[in-house]
Amino acid sequence: MKLELGYVFIKDIQFAEVSKVENGTLYVNRDEVKALILEDQNFKSADVELARPGESIRIMPVKDVIEPRVKVEGPGGIFPGTINKVETVGSGKTNVLKGAAVVTTGKIVGFQEGIIDMTGPGAEYTPFSKLNNLVLVCEPVDGLKQHEHEKALRFAGYKVAVYLGELARALTPDEVHTYETPTLVEGIKLYPELPRVAYVCMLQSQGLMHDTYVYGVDAKQIVPTLIYPTEVMDGAIASGNCVSACDKNTTYHHLNNPVIYDLFDEHGKTLNFVGVIITNENVYLADKERSSNWSSKLAEYLGVDGVVVSEEGFGNPDTDLIMNCKKIEAKGIKTVLITDEYAGRDGTSQSLADADVKADAVVTGGNANMVIDLPAMDKVIGYPEVADIIAGGFDGSLHADGSITAELQVITGATNEMGFNKLSAR
Repeated sequence: MKLELGYVFIKDIQFAEVSKVENGTLYVNRDEVKALILEDQNFKSADVELARPGESIRIMPVKDVIEPRVKVEGPGGIFPGTINKVETVGSGKTNVLKGAAVVTTGKIVGFQEGIIDMTGPGAEYTPFSKLNNLVLVCEPVDGLKQHEHEKALRFAGYKVAVYLGELARALTPDEVHTYETPTLVEGIKLYPELPRVAYVCMLQSQGLMHDTYVYGVDAKQIVPTLIYPTEVMDGAIASGNCVSACDKNTTYHHLNNPVIYDLFDEHGKTLNFVGVIITNENVYLADKERSSNWSSKLAEYLGVDGVVVSEEGFGNPDTDLIMNCKKIEAKGIKTVLITDEYAGRDGTSQSLADADVKADAVVTGGNANMVIDLPAMDKVIGYPEVADIIAGGFDGSLHADGSITAELQVITGATNEMGFNKLSAR
């Protein structure tokens, strides 16, 4: 399967009477975006704000981050099974507004959303401070249930991202990158001398509003399966999570999964990138056993020499991570794990809730318990009062001057377990 990604680089974002992309600037008609959001009767009001790199702006609480894309040629559309029809994506041509994002905000569960600072020390821990963000502030109707609020906000983000993506449909990209995965048989013939490597991508699926969607299906309802890497690049996987901000995979993370991009970079050079195994993260032991059995079986079936396994979340999913590791290693296949740590504020506590001697090649995204000080910003988009209750915050986190003292886990993407961050350890 072959996919061409055409990057249209966005260097600025501004409100205007006509939505368009011109000379590297994304112009957005604010009223049209508001009207698009308010098509959903679950919202009683909507506002749209801009947040550019370097501005003294704090966005909180952040629900999701989405990169605008548009399918220019080939089957399907972005976010199949949700916004577009259920067709297999991952081939043809897709244009990307690179450097822009849609950010959704809202007090859904109160304690499991995050913060994006556009400047200051907090900005160094999140990749989204480098983007030109269109921020959606959507107020639900009175009495709306949390899961209904989450769904409405999720779809608002998708709809606006698709609206912006359409602006790139007729544009000539600034850069074009081509990614291709051959069939299993063709792949063996192409690079017989190179080690065969697959990627096991663990998807958050622990319970209500701990959701990830695959072609519109809640990942709790799937058994591990195979997927082309380019399908992920084309929006086949989307986030529905309300979990700790630091290591949740937003939809932006899935679209730009660095494990997939890095494996493609080495494909045909140092390794043969075979494909992606997606698996879920379960609550009950029997479900964990089933999924880890399947992921190890699929790795064996593909005849790979090694796999990279990335986790999403912490605590309970640590068991899924280690079970995947042990069972895949038992097949004679080497594993490299990507996780993060909850090692206490002083870094001396046990990093993961589970461990095994087979997990001897591990990459960390950092310690989420590290305490940081976030200075006050000139402007806050959203609801600053949740600072005391979001995961990583505590009573007194929000100070009278607007500054915040909290654990690193309050920052969206700070310890991302796909490696989409700056933190690690040796």
